[in-house]
Amino acid sequence: MIEVNELTKRYGGKTAVDQLSFTVRPGRVTGFLGPNGAGKSTTLRMILGLDAPTAGTATVGGVPFRSHPRGLRHVGALLDAGQVHGGRSAVAHLSALARSNGIPRRRVDDVLHEVGLAEAANRRIGGFSLGMKQRLGVATALLGDPPVLMFDEPVNGMDPEGVLWVRRLFRRLAAEGRTVFLSSHLMSEMENTADDLVVIGRGRLIAAEPLRDFAARGTRRGVVVGTPRAAELAAALTAAGASVEPEGSADTERLVVTGLPADRIGALAFEKGIRLDELTTRTASLESAFMELTADSTEYQAGQAR
Repeated sequence: MIEVNELTKRYGGKTAVDQLSFTVRPGRVTGFLGPNGAGKSTTLRMILGLDAPTAGTATVGGVPFRSHPRGLRHVGALLDAGQVHGGRSAVAHLSALARSNGIPRRRVDDVLHEVGLAEAANRRIGGFSLGMKQRLGVATALLGDPPVLMFDEPVNGMDPEGVLWVRRLFRRLAAEGRTVFLSSHLMSEMENTADDLVVIGRGRLIAAEPLRDFAARGTRRGVVVGTPRAAELAAALTAAGASVEPEGSADTERLVVTGLPADRIGALAFEKGIRLDELTTRTASLESAFMELTADSTEYQAGQAR
């Protein structure tokens, strides 16, 4: 289990992490989300003892990570796949880590086989693609067979087969009772992988709850209706008790309707003789909920195209 309590990190006058508290439980895949600059990487580094907090605590298994004498037996982590010596082979890299952590040499071969790098074991890491380096990073995290695993953007550079493999791996690790903490900017991967979410913005906690509950907090659910007689249909739907908003520009012919189901909207349109070009139920979306709930916490925003 990972426990973060009132964790704070300041760099001069800038607060990167601000009184952050959450718990990551075993047997679950917990996703870690936030806009760029939200403090995710800083938080992960403090959990691993790589950065010292200004205030607060972060513990793994009830104690700070630095208290574990052989760290890889307790926590496996992939923070940056590029932070490896390019002149070493994969097997040499993992063998050195195994020796320093009191891990049997056979685990090197086991994890290289598990991540699909057995045939590349003696190749220099400098010649690896990004996807191969990510697989090596996963192998490093698995080396000590730890109960807690942390991954920061693990699917960057992976092909579709690799993404699917990682997704299944994380689900299996959680099913074995391990604590899996996963940071990613890919909403589709979170939807397919995570059970719970920790969401932060500008270093502060926004939500810590099951993924399904967070996605349901988005307000852009409802029924999308396309029609050439949008104003007339909007008036009829409003009279029937629905809430209606145009979607897109002022001259749009699409409406977002809440308060009435799609079949009732279709029936009303039929009664009024109004043609419908679209009638789609919009369900809860992790992406839409994330965009809405972190809108005030986005530090870097691109300009709108004109």
